[in-house]
Amino acid sequence: MSFLRRLRRIHVGERAQAQLNLIPMIDILSVLVSFLLVYSTDVEVVQNAKGVAIPQSTAEVKPRQSVVVMITKDQLFVQGELVASVADIRNSPGTLLEPLQKVLERPSVTGEDVVQSAASREVTVMADKSLPYEVVKKVMATCTAASFGSISLAVVEKESPVSAGAVQSD
Repeated sequence: MSFLRRLRRIHVGERAQAQLNLIPMIDILSVLVSFLLVYSTDVEVVQNAKGVAIPQSTAEVKPRQSVVVMITKDQLFVQGELVASVADIRNSPGTLLEPLQKVLERPSVTGEDVVQSAASREVTVMADKSLPYEVVKKVMATCTAASFGSISLAVVEKESPVSAGAVQSD
């Protein structure tokens, strides 16, 4: 019996309070936050949809904020609003698309209260790389007719191979 009492007294008497040391966790979180802040400032995000496979390019100019015209394999969108189908674009006579022009000329699309000069208005065309050129050409001609002076094509930056001299061994 005395052994059990001693064992119980040792076990009860030596209970230590559990403590959580927050300093290492705060250090790790501060490193993560600083890492995310440093590496997220370079990235320019242009909205993308699953239905658009954007072509690759070696251009190094970053995109600016502008009106986005997205052409999937089946449909045409302006700022996420459905405008027309690709079949309608292919079958339309002439080079201008009337439904697209009406949407682009609305002030609510560009978010502007006053009319800007045509040279300062920008549009970014995101087109699937498998679309025929005639469809993209009609969309671009309509953007020009709607007083957009700058038309950009959205592309994915192609990764360039690392040269042998750039790799350093430690």
